Amino acid sequence: MAATERVWFLCELLRFFYSLFLPGLIVCGTLCLCLVIILWRIRVLLQRKKNSASIGKNGKNKMVIAFFHPYCNAGGGGERVLWCALRALQKKKRYLVEDSLYPHFTLLGQSLGSIFLGWEALMQCVPDVYIDSMGYAFTLPLFKYLGGCRVGSYVHYPTISTDMLSVVKNQNAGFNNAAFITKNPFLSKVKLIYYYLFASIYGLVGSCSDVVMVNSSWTLNHILSLWKVGHCTNIVYPPCDVQTFLDIPLREKKMTPRHLLVSVAQFRPEKNHALQIRAFAKLLNKKTESLPSLKLVLIGGCRNQDDELRVNQLRKLSEDLGVQEDVEFKINIPFDELKNYLSEATIGLHTMWNEHFGIGVVECMAAGTIILAHNSGGPKLDIVVPHEGEVTGFLAESEDSYAETMAHILSMSAEKRLQIRNSARASVSRFSDQEFEVTFLSSVEKLFK
Repeated sequence: MAATERVWFLCELLRFFYSLFLPGLIVCGTLCLCLVIILWRIRVLLQRKKNSASIGKNGKNKMVIAFFHPYCNAGGGGERVLWCALRALQKKKRYLVEDSLYPHFTLLGQSLGSIFLGWEALMQCVPDVYIDSMGYAFTLPLFKYLGGCRVGSYVHYPTISTDMLSVVKNQNAGFNNAAFITKNPFLSKVKLIYYYLFASIYGLVGSCSDVVMVNSSWTLNHILSLWKVGHCTNIVYPPCDVQTFLDIPLREKKMTPRHLLVSVAQFRPEKNHALQIRAFAKLLNKKTESLPSLKLVLIGGCRNQDDELRVNQLRKLSEDLGVQEDVEFKINIPFDELKNYLSEATIGLHTMWNEHFGIGVVECMAAGTIILAHNSGGPKLDIVVPHEGEVTGFLAESEDSYAETMAHILSMSAEKRLQIRNSARASVSRFSDQEFEVTFLSSVEKLFK
């Protein structure tokens, strides 16, 4: 009897579910249809919004490209893909300010190109506050007088400086003053007139700024001379990731008896890596038996074929001086590898004349190397200065002075070197991200009132 009842119950249950099948099918179909309609309506609304946003001020359609990457500041391989992709896309827009487009009258060409680039940006968005953080001062009057914006500037390096004028005036050859011009008095006069006219216009457009921030005392002196806006100009040191390098433990005992001398700088002409190699060769020639073996490691990035050619020329210079076995080039290396080299280095080298600031100098000091920088610009005025009366590093100018100072550092006792390294580390906190945030916000507060 129980078995018969169980069969009967199952049959009734099946009839019940069967009776619900058709209504359930209808309900499910209706819900799916409603979902499709809702999704279609959302798509239509988004497309309308996209189309309205894609129409520029000139009435032409523009393409909007989006990357979804919530942790874009993580610094890993995925983030490198993101930023390299963005850089590749930006290169399609910024050709007007590339120096390669203007083999002659480069300063004027880039400045005029920045006006067109700024106009394109202004046509897409008219902001309340405009801050130029790249050094394109010629865009300032465009946004201030046509866009009606409050404008600010963060100047890393003046487009033209009194030092550049003196180089041309004295007919000194340099990376921005070709030898064929220095040998021709007439061409030198013409270039000097061009520089003076450009400096006058540069000062005029720069004076449009409501707020001016500069990255060093050296830049401050030049901007005050050219723009004459001392009432609204402040030094805001650039943010340096000093904590990353402060995490490197200080140790005087090396894994090998060899002393490393490390240079960290892009392979650009103004960085003057040749001076490092020549000074290092002189150091090796005068090295006494008491000093251990030495190795110079040049770490930097190559942006293009010109930089790669420059590295090859530096390799050739090392061979000509007979120091190729003791000079090593590390190009575009990972950050962790850079930290490893700095952790082992005894001396950090810097040889750029009138470096506007010198983030690489700060990083070397934070990592615990004894810095030997060029006796000019930001390193001289702001970075390699005494801290609480203690030495934080050394400065030099010529091949001989670099070689002599390197020999002096290497001849010091381990205790004396450690004292200098500790003082240098203690001095770099004023260049931290946190300090930048405080001084930056204090400077731009006027723009938001």
